[in-house]
Amino acid sequence: MEELIRARLLAEAGVTAFVGSRVNFGEHPQGAALPGLVLQTVSGIDGYNISAPDGVSQARVQVDCYAVSYGAAKLLSRAVLAALSGWSGGGVQGVFHAGSRDGREGGTNEAARPFRVSLDFNVTYQT
Repeated sequence: MEELIRARLLAEAGVTAFVGSRVNFGEHPQGAALPGLVLQTVSGIDGYNISAPDGVSQARVQVDCYAVSYGAAKLLSRAVLAALSGWSGGGVQGVFHAGSRDGREGGTNEAARPFRVSLDFNVTYQT
């Protein structure tokens, strides 16, 4: 599922116009340019019927949109939302926007702290 979500984002010109190929699970590489996307699987659960797994799982995926300005982070988040919300394809049965929040990274050097818009998506997929 993670590979399919990443591939979807990299296939969308509206997203890659901002980030190029800077779409990563887990972390944004140190020293890499912004803007960039960091994806995390926040939770996941396998589906079951009475006797065994049913082959359909659900996950919550967080997409953090990082940029040097709030406006750029917000525009990037809108491109991600357009690319993922309601999408299905491959083994992904559906991706649905579940919430958003804005913020800024911590640290002592305020001028170097990136802005972040986080998007949560509920993903139903075949395992």
